[in-house]
Amino acid sequence: MEDSEDPNADVQYHIEVGENDVANAVLLPGNPERVEKITQFWDSADEKAFHREYRTVTGDYDGTSISVTSTGIGSPSAAIAVEELARIGADTFIRVGSCGAIQPEMDVGDLVITTGGVRQEGTSDEYVREDYPAVADYEVVAALVAAAERLDYDYHTGITMSADSFYAGQGRPGFEGFLAEGGDELVSHLKAANVKNIEMEASAILTIANVYGLRAGAVCSVYANRETGEFRTEGEHRAAETASLAVKLLARMDEMKAEAGVDRWHPGLSLD
Repeated sequence: MEDSEDPNADVQYHIEVGENDVANAVLLPGNPERVEKITQFWDSADEKAFHREYRTVTGDYDGTSISVTSTGIGSPSAAIAVEELARIGADTFIRVGSCGAIQPEMDVGDLVITTGGVRQEGTSDEYVREDYPAVADYEVVAALVAAAERLDYDYHTGITMSADSFYAGQGRPGFEGFLAEGGDELVSHLKAANVKNIEMEASAILTIANVYGLRAGAVCSVYANRETGEFRTEGEHRAAETASLAVKLLARMDEMKAEAGVDRWHPGLSLD
């Protein structure tokens, strides 16, 4: 088979960054405007590129090199970001976003740390068979939990559903009240299966990272509770700070693995 066209030369085609522009660990918000809300917690921040929906900044958080790249809305553009960031050396990805909660005990402003994903988005289907699981890396989950605990933020862990549309795919009425087939039962079925939240990127990011042997996870702030009807844009800073601290903790995990001569961090290796 002939080599396919590769549009990437010195810099990556969509994100417009090259080697040495990003850290090993990259935070992935959707909205480019959220980048500054993340970097406000860092000690330094240098913008590397801003092309289309992809805004990339690299800096330092408490002695740890860290980057952020916005992905825009949805899994197709998030997949492009992961692909191109991986090609220039990134190996750890944390989605930092917002979501709708579907369990009644979850409050607006709480954090949801994803352990796995329901792949309702279609992007990951183009990488691997539909019964392949979307699973968060356990080191990333552990680092996010430890960060939320240290920051004393309320959080939940569990399964996230990722959809390809904000309206019909999430059981919301579309234009003129249109409701997709099964939309009226979608949230209740997910709730019964103990799914925690709904958003639009996590399962693709997790799936692609696993296919490539990379680390990935997700932390989202709850903007809406689909059970109670409450909606507020709250908790964004908590997700940003939690993810930034998690990158520092992951770097410490990597140091401890090297010192112990093991491939994976485990609870027997303290983070202190």
